[in-house]
Amino acid sequence: MGTDSTDCMLLLAAEAFQSKNFGLAADIYECQLLHLCDPSTQQHLLVKRADALAFAGKLTDAFEIYRKAAEIDRLRPVHLDNLIEYLSNSIKIQDGTDSQINRQETHSDCVGYDAFTCKICYGFLYEPVTLPCGHCFCKKCLDREKMPVCCKECNDSRHTKLNDVDNYRVNVVLSNLLLKWFPSQILAVNLRREGNGLYSDKIMDAALEKYNEAIQIAPRDHVLYSNRSQINSSLRNYEDALHDAEMACKLMPLWSKGHIRKAQALVCLGKCEEALREYLVVITLDPESKLAKRKAQKILSDLLAPVTDQVHNRILDCTSLLSSRNKIKGGILNTSTSSCNTTTSSKSYKEYKNIASHEKLTLSPTLSEPKTGGLFETMACGEKKGEDQVDLNVCHPTVIDRSVFLKRKRSSSEDSQVDSSDTCKRSKSEVTQNEEATSWSAVLSDLIDPADLECSLCMRLFYEPVTTPCGHTFCLKCLERCLDHNPKCPLCKMELEEYLAESKYNKTVLMENLICKYLPNELMDRQKLNAEEIADLSNLNKNVPIFVCTMAFPTVPCPLHIFEPCYRLMIRRCMEMGTKQFGMCLSDNLKGFADYGSLLEIRNVEFFADGRSVVDTIGIRRFKVIEHHQRDGYNTADIEYLEDVKVEVVAEKELQSLHDAVYDQALIWVNSLKEEQKERIVEHFGRMPEKDSEPQASANGPSWCWWLLAVLPLEGRAQLPFLALTSLKDRLSGIRRVLLFMSRNRSSR
Repeated sequence: MGTDSTDCMLLLAAEAFQSKNFGLAADIYECQLLHLCDPSTQQHLLVKRADALAFAGKLTDAFEIYRKAAEIDRLRPVHLDNLIEYLSNSIKIQDGTDSQINRQETHSDCVGYDAFTCKICYGFLYEPVTLPCGHCFCKKCLDREKMPVCCKECNDSRHTKLNDVDNYRVNVVLSNLLLKWFPSQILAVNLRREGNGLYSDKIMDAALEKYNEAIQIAPRDHVLYSNRSQINSSLRNYEDALHDAEMACKLMPLWSKGHIRKAQALVCLGKCEEALREYLVVITLDPESKLAKRKAQKILSDLLAPVTDQVHNRILDCTSLLSSRNKIKGGILNTSTSSCNTTTSSKSYKEYKNIASHEKLTLSPTLSEPKTGGLFETMACGEKKGEDQVDLNVCHPTVIDRSVFLKRKRSSSEDSQVDSSDTCKRSKSEVTQNEEATSWSAVLSDLIDPADLECSLCMRLFYEPVTTPCGHTFCLKCLERCLDHNPKCPLCKMELEEYLAESKYNKTVLMENLICKYLPNELMDRQKLNAEEIADLSNLNKNVPIFVCTMAFPTVPCPLHIFEPCYRLMIRRCMEMGTKQFGMCLSDNLKGFADYGSLLEIRNVEFFADGRSVVDTIGIRRFKVIEHHQRDGYNTADIEYLEDVKVEVVAEKELQSLHDAVYDQALIWVNSLKEEQKERIVEHFGRMPEKDSEPQASANGPSWCWWLLAVLPLEGRAQLPFLALTSLKDRLSGIRRVLLFMSRNRSSR
């Protein structure tokens, strides 16, 4: 067969595989193998055919072909990429794992053990640092993260990114609460850190003692078992290492690190098929785990390699690794079985074929996909070791080779006779401690005190708590009011200019959840008080906020530059209440502000990094001040609104005639202005409105009158009487007198 024809057929097979027509791909590869003699090319096509058979669900046939490929030359990791992908994907697809992820994430938001778990290391939240998004993580975990730091809990594209995470300090309130509520757990974390230091110095026995002590104090901490498993592996206590890894998996079934520890211990014990199963589970939980993929490929390559001595040659089948739902559940959820009960079984090739024909790849339906992480990261992953990390390379000198499997086949009975009474005894004791341990929720119910969750500024229960980069927590409104006056933390005086510039104050999620769950009555009282304040601030007749500055008129724009702290607070409240309205009055030396003004509506606010803002407003109504007040540094007033008194019949005709005449007179004056003056007026107030066909249609009268009063060169005191008038006739007559005066002055010049 010609080269061009062969290439064409291979391309067709690749396209068939890509389009998931695996049966066709397998048949094409089989046909092409009949015409090949080159061993390397033959091995390549055998692997391709085996891949197609595996994805077609013909696992027994696939492994037979993989074995033939391995007889030509040892299979390299690249040859097993598709097989690993198929095995891990099968686990997900069979049980709809992806559909469980959202439920797992929702569950992790509940207050309880998960609430005090760092979502980077999955251990107890120690020295919590609150990111701007409101989520908390261990400080050391954040220190080890790559820059910029991305929040592991934010589920949308707006991840929290920080380049200066070193400047973020421990959350003071939350750290004190954890110390008060969970002193034993804090002590266990400190012992863990001491043990890690001893491990780094290769003082293994002392490190093990520290972890033994820590587990006695905190028997529910899965990280302790995982780390002790690593230490036991370093001491070659492989049965103990396996037991600890199983306990870690029992306490945190969906934590990939626990299954990695278990797989490593199984490899050390020569139970490589079980280790392979665990690595496949890890890949299912964390598809990005390079370590699990590399180890799984290595084990598969070893198991598929041909046997050259007198040991019976058998073939590994996928379903012997993940032979049933019960086996997988046992591997993930029922890992409480101690290592003393773990036995190794070996099946003949015929038995594996029988299993493969009846059983499917499955996984517990509770499986989800959390992020990986942990304090003991492997150096094989190319990451730096930190204070809380253990190097896998010093674990043991064992290398997986064929002798491991040969020895295992000869002495499987010996494996089951290992004296592990001490391990069994310890396992039973620690499992009992775990079962009898008080839940986190029960602990909190007994210890939580509303006084521990009070804002240091208002001395009331936190309402919408936010945490600054310096680690101090305040009510959102309290912090904003402080930043209006000074861009520094009210407690430690740390500069918060960059924090202020962001203008995004997200609630501290953990503290908000604690208050909602454990202080519902106190929170309800706090919400009621806040609702009363909102209702009071939303009343546009009583205690209406007054901006004392300039004259403003209905329908006329009034742009403002806000920089004073009291008015920054006032504008923010108007926006938060949803009214977006406040009064504008001239100043008065005796009363503080004039008795007449205009109600302005905020159309847009542009905030600057230093807290200043430019506010675009427009006048909507006139009012008369009934009573003057003050609130939080700015003026307020009880007001009543003004409307023009309408006239009828003869008076209405006279009013229409006056209206038209004054409008024409105003138009002549405007047209007489210089072009530069016209441009400035249009830029600030807009163009002159058209003449109204019905002068009395609006309660405020024609809009062109107010526009003209705003642009006429009159002082505020001269403009104020026009605002107080409720007679359109009087207002038009007054405007006509002003225009006559302006024209006479111009003529005299």
